Amino acid sequence: EFDVSKARYQKLVLMTDADVDGAHIRTLLLTLIYRYMKPILEAGYVYIAQPPIYGVKVGSEIKEYIQPGADQEIKLQEALARYSEGRTKPTIQRYKGLGEMDDHQLWETTMDPEHRLMARVSVDDAAEADKIFDMLMGDRVEPRREFIEENAVYSTLDV
Repeated sequence: EFDVSKARYQKLVLMTDADVDGAHIRTLLLTLIYRYMKPILEAGYVYIAQPPIYGVKVGSEIKEYIQPGADQEIKLQEALARYSEGRTKPTIQRYKGLGEMDDHQLWETTMDPEHRLMARVSVDDAAEADKIFDMLMGDRVEPRREFIEENAVYSTLDV
């Protein structure tokens, strides 16, 4: 039996990659927590780290990080335009995964309390993850088929 009063810390931070695979792992973790440790969600202790998907570099210095999302390409183009004025042209560094970052990058982008971005998970967020998990992994084929038919057009391949 899970007892939230025995928690030593009031933050459980889920750190997964910024890509599609990371989103899948996050869904699995949220489903696990929702089903077996719900009091920790109700207490507001669960957070999701928000690592960047891109870094815009000028020379060897990262000038700006771009978070994943629907507008990431627009933000990336805007950042490139902002830093194109100087002698050294900007380059894009794509962060495929947390495991590919060196310790300095991981600290600066995801762990440093002064700069990291985190989202607090609500019970509703976890309930939605549980619902999606059930639909995609459950015994019933029909809801999964309908979901795929409705959303296949909008899928983003991450290769």
